[in-house]
Amino acid sequence: MAAFEFNTVRRIVNAHRASDRLADELYSLEVTRPLFVTDPGLVSIGLVQPVMAALSAAGVSPVLYDQVREDPPEETVLAAVRSATEHDVDGVVAVGGGSSMDVAKVVAVLLAGDQVLSELYGVGQVTGGRLPLVLVPTTAGTGSEMTPVAVITTGKTTKAGVSSPVLLPDVAVLDPALTLGLPAPVTAMTGVDAMVHAIEAYTSRHKKNPLSDQLAIHALTLLAGSLRRAVRTGGDENARENMLLGACLAGQAFANAPVAAVHALAYPLGGHYHIPHGLSNSLVLPSVLEFNATAASGLYAELAELVVGAPVAGSAEAKTAALVAALRQLIDDVALPATLAQAGVRESDLEMLAEDALLQQRLLVNNPREVSYEDALGIYRASYQALS
Repeated sequence: MAAFEFNTVRRIVNAHRASDRLADELYSLEVTRPLFVTDPGLVSIGLVQPVMAALSAAGVSPVLYDQVREDPPEETVLAAVRSATEHDVDGVVAVGGGSSMDVAKVVAVLLAGDQVLSELYGVGQVTGGRLPLVLVPTTAGTGSEMTPVAVITTGKTTKAGVSSPVLLPDVAVLDPALTLGLPAPVTAMTGVDAMVHAIEAYTSRHKKNPLSDQLAIHALTLLAGSLRRAVRTGGDENARENMLLGACLAGQAFANAPVAAVHALAYPLGGHYHIPHGLSNSLVLPSVLEFNATAASGLYAELAELVVGAPVAGSAEAKTAALVAALRQLIDDVALPATLAQAGVRESDLEMLAEDALLQQRLLVNNPREVSYEDALGIYRASYQALS
């Protein structure tokens, strides 16, 4: 067996209404005045207030920072740091989606050390520690509560990642009750995002290992078996529990066996068109798998029946085709756009997108098959027309 390393969160709490006991987790870390990172949307629907009220009732004094938006820019991070500094916080907690959790990770590092934000970008560039950190996801998709990575928008169309084990939180709190009101489109997009994490972790060319494999398999089983129900019946608690745990397990998997070409080709769609990350992944997923089939059909074949939901007969190539067909059907069933054209992408921009995708070498090196500019352009063209 090849040597491998596996890193993950120190503590995971998975329970209905677990967020009601968030104060206990903070007290265990000696935190009484945390910066509470979230977004205005969650505040407007009243999801955040009960969590903050429970903290206050338990003697914790949260400092609210609720200005996180999707694809958070550097200024959002710096504004959160200023707010935390003004109120002398002793920890950071995030309740929200991937953007809020990513901001919280970086803020926790900046508050504890003397590095500036620009020095953190890249792999292993964090030289100090961080403040105590607790992450509470409200979507079942990004898996950010399980990963040592934060992605920040650095320019009009560019993003950069901070990747360091220091970003792994002390505690991840999984409370499916916080996801019950998630709108159907968001449920669909984040759910497919989590499935991509599992699929790419299982087929990653680097760092794939027995632990990440088992996590990816279990995650994909939960996600593929529950996404349609979660989208169609938002209050289905069992489906929501399965989705949240599935996203968590997929996050653990890809935190150790990193993602590849699906994400590399998705990022330019988000940068140039501000397409939500989960939808960007969904739009290119089938075409990337078809491109990778010559190198990864054996692995895709092992995943096919998890998504199909029934035994799949035939060769590895036939099982891969069945996997791709099942994913296309799932994307249609949860009412996501099937093509780049349907998502508003201009055909004239495909060459530009392919050029940008090739800049994501930290992801492309993990792909089962090498990707050239011509390959990336071909995948975008196939995704634009939804060739099958």
